[in-house]
Amino acid sequence: MNRRDPVRLTAYDVLKAVREDDAYANLVLPRLLRERRLDGRDAALATELAYGTLRAQGQLDTILSASIDRPLAKVDPPVLDVLRLGAYQLLRTRIPTHAAVSTTVDLARTRLTAGPAAFVNAVLRKVAAKDLDGWLAELAPADEMDRLALETSHPRWIAQAYRDALRGDLGETRRALAADDERPQVHLVARTCDRSELPGEPGPWSPRATRLDGGDPGDVPQVRDGSAGVQDEGSQLMALALARAPLDGPDDLWVDLCAGPGGKAALLQALAPGRLLAVEVQQHRAVLVRKAGVREVVTADGRRPPIAPGTADRVLLDAPCSGLGALRRRPEARWRRQPSDLPGLTKLQAELLDGAVALLRPGGVLAYVTCSPHLAETAVPVLDVLRRHPTLRQLDARELLPGVPDLGPGPSVQLWPHRHGTDAMFLAVFVLGQALG
Repeated sequence: MNRRDPVRLTAYDVLKAVREDDAYANLVLPRLLRERRLDGRDAALATELAYGTLRAQGQLDTILSASIDRPLAKVDPPVLDVLRLGAYQLLRTRIPTHAAVSTTVDLARTRLTAGPAAFVNAVLRKVAAKDLDGWLAELAPADEMDRLALETSHPRWIAQAYRDALRGDLGETRRALAADDERPQVHLVARTCDRSELPGEPGPWSPRATRLDGGDPGDVPQVRDGSAGVQDEGSQLMALALARAPLDGPDDLWVDLCAGPGGKAALLQALAPGRLLAVEVQQHRAVLVRKAGVREVVTADGRRPPIAPGTADRVLLDAPCSGLGALRRRPEARWRRQPSDLPGLTKLQAELLDGAVALLRPGGVLAYVTCSPHLAETAVPVLDVLRRHPTLRQLDARELLPGVPDLGPGPSVQLWPHRHGTDAMFLAVFVLGQALG
């Protein structure tokens, strides 16, 4: 590795891994930082450049397209990675223009060749001719949603989904999309320890949460011994809501139907008065559930779990979804997900909901959770499952999150990063009634 600029080399290598290997930046970058012994300001800058460039990709590509005399599809992908990294520094950081251009050209010489380096230099000098506001004013689309998508660097379909979930409020939609670009705090959850033992400020909503502004949570003793974990406060609230739901009769068997990677299951195990059974279809994720300290884990399909029907007192279904509620934690996800992903996901969600209902005893409680605000993954499956199962009754989930404001009109709950500082988790809670006749 070229030691002259390990920060930009590291950021570039993250972009390359995401593009070539479909890697996840939040897994690749920490490993590279450790291997290359980057810490402090160097680690912070590498993180900003890698994550920021990935988040802003659509916006950067629009500006680069206006600065290049051929389609971006004709630009070699490694060269495009370098150009995006340079354009990000020019338009969305305080790095001086000459430094942003010269370091990016040096990067091109190091990772590419002299020819692409000259091309990179020419393109970035065109990009540097205007600041971000100037480019956005010049390239602003006529359509309101297209313009909002460009300004916030989201695909239009995601901007539209946020607007729909926020009932057409464009001002709040803009704030929600902007929150996707903010660096999220690390949230810790006290499982079997006391929250006062954990570093950070107490979380405002979960009685088990703390929030850290920096540092490696792996250095926290309670995280190392499993009495605490890293878990978004919104996810904590989902598990707490299930545990708080009113229940008549026995409370002996709780089931987490899609348990990987194990965060909610580990918290439920700490909350459950009896048995917690975690079900996970993927073997490698089932291993993670066990590593989280969950005692009873079965590798099985949640649509057909190896559990007797009508025996579970409480069921958590944290269903596979688009993940649009966690875009701030997964910088490449907004460009990786496509609208065509939704039909397969919503079909699976419906099948898992039917499997979860079948597990419930009469009077049992089901919490349906997704990390997405998309109505196709929230309101629509709730209406559909109530139609398919007439004895299912929806509870007002807002009552299960005491003290948490701005939860929407109910009876379901939608959290938001810009409102709550959490991932955009959705929650609907049901109770199974007695069959008629």
